Amino acid sequence: MFQIDYIEIIGLIAATCTTAAFLPQVYKTWKTKDVAGLSLPMVLMLFIGVALWLLYGFLMKSISIIIANSITIISIFLLVYFKIKHHKK
Repeated sequence: MFQIDYIEIIGLIAATCTTAAFLPQVYKTWKTKDVAGLSLPMVLMLFIGVALWLLYGFLMKSISIIIANSITIISIFLLVYFKIKHHKK
């Protein structure tokens, strides 16, 4: 099903770095409920882009792309949820 070779290992390391870099923003937003600095259009565009990367990962059978983008899309979904829930009118 999935082939793990040195190229995929590089992808897994890159996926860990890029996904881990995104998580502090989600945590900070969750703890502070401060969404003023989040642009909803940017977050939605990022969501679409990551969804497409996830689809690409499945089509290419790349475990690194699938794992990274699965975690990232959940994180982005949380940011969208926080932005809508805590948005001050």
